Amino acid sequence: MKASQFLISTLKEAPADAEIVSHKLMTRAGMIKKLGAGIYNYMPMGLRVIRKVEAIVREEMNRAGAIEMTMPVVQPAELWQETGRFDKMGPELLRIQDRHGRDFVVQPTSEEVVTDVARQELRSYKQLPKNFYQIQTKFRDERRPRFGLMRGREFIMKDAYSFDKDQAGAKASYQNMAQAYRKIFDRFGLRYRAVAADSGAIGGDLSEEFQVIAATGEDAIVYCPNSDYAANIEKAEAQAPVGPRAAAGQALAKMPTPGKSTCEDVAALLNVPLSTTVKSLVLATDELGEDGIVKKSTVWLLLVRGDHEMNEVKVGKLPGMEGGFRFATLPEIEEHFGCKPGYLGPLNLKKPLKIVADRDVALMADWICGANEVDFHMTGVNWGRDLPEPDMVADIRNVVAGDKSPDGQGVLAIERGIEIGHVFYLGTKYSKAMNATFLGEDGKPQPMEMGCYGIGVTRLPAAAIEQNHDERGIIWPDAIAPFTVVVCPIGMDRSEAVKAEAERVYSELLSAGVDVILDDRGERPGAMFADWELIGVPHRITIGDKGLKDGVVEYQHRRDAEASKVAAAEVVAHLRARLTA
Repeated sequence: MKASQFLISTLKEAPADAEIVSHKLMTRAGMIKKLGAGIYNYMPMGLRVIRKVEAIVREEMNRAGAIEMTMPVVQPAELWQETGRFDKMGPELLRIQDRHGRDFVVQPTSEEVVTDVARQELRSYKQLPKNFYQIQTKFRDERRPRFGLMRGREFIMKDAYSFDKDQAGAKASYQNMAQAYRKIFDRFGLRYRAVAADSGAIGGDLSEEFQVIAATGEDAIVYCPNSDYAANIEKAEAQAPVGPRAAAGQALAKMPTPGKSTCEDVAALLNVPLSTTVKSLVLATDELGEDGIVKKSTVWLLLVRGDHEMNEVKVGKLPGMEGGFRFATLPEIEEHFGCKPGYLGPLNLKKPLKIVADRDVALMADWICGANEVDFHMTGVNWGRDLPEPDMVADIRNVVAGDKSPDGQGVLAIERGIEIGHVFYLGTKYSKAMNATFLGEDGKPQPMEMGCYGIGVTRLPAAAIEQNHDERGIIWPDAIAPFTVVVCPIGMDRSEAVKAEAERVYSELLSAGVDVILDDRGERPGAMFADWELIGVPHRITIGDKGLKDGVVEYQHRRDAEASKVAAAEVVAHLRARLTA
């Protein structure tokens, strides 16, 4: 490709709404152009990156035995009504009607459609296992689209779905996809971690996220540097604290804490470690009648250490909380505590409720909590002496750096990551709902065991940029760069020697199968180099009259501080050696 035939539309400044590096650089490099909130044109330069991502994904999916197909972007609502997701999914699911008033959805994912295909095509155990995948446009009506392609509303995703005759086969399909994903992300040349993820309402332990390590990542990744343990913050656990609980050493006392409604403020006022305080979190669960109206509500008090945070995913798995919970209303809080939030605690309750203590809190002695009276807190609180043992003790907090790893191999560390892939064992959730059965070896119908596997094709380039950039622009890994090599002739329009050498190098690289672009625009060196550094092409060959007189050209990798001189006759061989290194 020659630059004069291509579209290069770089910008000196990023748009005002670009908040993170990838959004700024993709816009400035002319890779994306905003059309509406969370909706972007993939410009020619950006589309080349996306197509390279797709090619690697496709190659490895095919190698793993998956079968490519394409499912419609617009799907009939009837399928989504079979699984109940038409109503349950909420406003992220874009619902539309055609001219006849029939309901449709714009797909955010395709479990329903692929299950419909499977129930029509896969009738016998002899046809299993099967794995269907597509690389297709998706739409999720994000409440607050932001960060460019990182959290857009329209995006491209690779989604795959496996069908097996039994759980053992489904788990084998899951492991096959998990290994294929590792091969895919290894080929992208990115630093990533595969972390255990929460399986949500479906249950089970087979769920992994693939996270690109980046300081700007939205997700917290927990890992042990001394072992293979890794999980996202929702799933991560610390080693259970070991008892016994220390004996009470202080008398119970009510202390004035005027205007101090947070654990941090109370600890500072009393000059004690934050870890000696306990925060009270008041939740509620609702029991609905057949008419959908709440007929009974139960209020819960959850206690976590003042320097810890509640983990909502873990809380949602507590007995009695599985059906969902909410934060209690102010009237519910005042009814049970006789006090407004900020000074709440488990002592002197106005009305009984269920008390759940985090494992750490259950082993604490002489702790501090709200007195259920504005501007007062209790100190020297002890289980057994001052209040009964909690109704339940459970792990309900987020881990923190320095916690002991659950595998006993050291302490936990936390870094930020961007989710680019997820593998998930579904079981029979969709096959039972949609009656997707096959005839087993005994001749009886059985529901298919399913798994689903996604990769954010358009999110991945943004994640790569968050990990690979500097003050000059993007630094692409070779595998997904829009062009692998750029040839930059200095004064090509004024020097026949430069023009001839540039054409020669360009032609030889093309013949060798190298993805190369020749910048024949006649730009000044400074502007030309600035464009390609911003765009992030990893390898640059510069050809000028002065160097040619000495028989040399310059080679520079995007990460190199300066160029190195290479004999003109050897530059193609030199470059090919770098590409295969």
